This record gives sequence, structure tokens and C-alpha cells, in this order.
Amino acid sequence: QVQLVESGGGLVQPGGSLRLSCAAPGFHWRYYAVAWFRQAPGKEREQVSCLATSDGTAYYSDSVKGRFSISKDVAKNTVDLQMNTLKPEDTGVYYCATNPWSCRDTFSSWGPGTQVSVSS
Repeated sequence: QVQLVESGGGLVQPGGSLRLSCAAPGFHWRYYAVAWFRQAPGKEREQVSCLATSDGTAYYSDSVKGRFSISKDVAKNTVDLQMNTLKPEDTGVYYCATNPWSCRDTFSSWGPGTQVSVSS
């Protein structure tokens, strides 16, 4: 199990931006898959993006493609999710998760989540 901590959530107006960070103190992401999920009230959790740190391949759900960007910050040892042009339907609790296999496999370690609210 990897201990994960998310940060960067908050309240933002539609059209605004937020940057979420996923930190794993004392751990290095080599060859791990790191994903961001979100869960809106009354809805199932969905994966919005995933980064394969082994080769840098990034995946996005159709709902966020072109607006969100996932990346690894080597200096901070975090995996960040840059969220632009936010919409009210992006509201939810955002979780980061990781596994030592691939973006297609089950995620075995999860953070506690950070709330993102998009509202005017």
C-alpha cells in the first residue's frame, strides 16, 4: 500500500482552473500507474485521467479531454491534474490512486480525496 495525499481542491467559478496534486511521501512513482478519479453526489466514481509513469502515456475520459492535463512533477514528486475550463458537472470529490501495473488494472492504493466545487 502506498500512502497518497491529494491537495488543491476548492471552489471555482465556471470557466476557471484548478490544479490538483497527488503526493506520496517517501515513495517514487517509477513504473507505477497513477490515476485521478472523481465522484459526484449521487453518481458512481469515474476515472478521469491516468498516467503511466513508465513511458509517460496519458489517458483521459471523453468528458475531460482537451480541458484536463495530467503530469508528473519530478521536483515535487507529485502527479498533478491541471483542470481548465471547469464546468459545474466537474464538481465532485477527486481521488488519486496508484498501482504497480497499468492504467487498465485495479488501483490498490487511494488517497482520502479533495473536494472540487464549480459554481457561480
